[in-house]
Amino acid sequence: MNITITFRQMVGTEAVKQHAHDKIAKLQRFLRQAMSAQVTLSVEGLEHIADVNISSGSQHFHARERSADMYASIDKVIDKLDRQIEADKNASLSRKRGGKSAGEFAAMASRAAEESGTGD
Repeated sequence: MNITITFRQMVGTEAVKQHAHDKIAKLQRFLRQAMSAQVTLSVEGLEHIADVNISSGSQHFHARERSADMYASIDKVIDKLDRQIEADKNASLSRKRGGKSAGEFAAMASRAAEESGTGD
């Protein structure tokens, strides 16, 4: 696990750095391969921005969040990444179990709607 934290237009404190590192490190348990994360923490005006890129094998995840507090931005971006990882995991499980893709399901639903519409 490799986590790189970069501060832009702000003085980085050890507390913020440790908070970001701890939160990002918890995402490793959802990934099958070792992850590499690039975290950029910056300030634009009164907004604190957290921008995170995660790579794990062939999987890539990215999220960006803005708020008035850096800790809140980090927490929100972690929530976004958690949802992305969970969605990717569920999609791969569906493929493995023979589930239909979204496109296949939509085509099947439109055919069913057309058939029910012409049967009247």
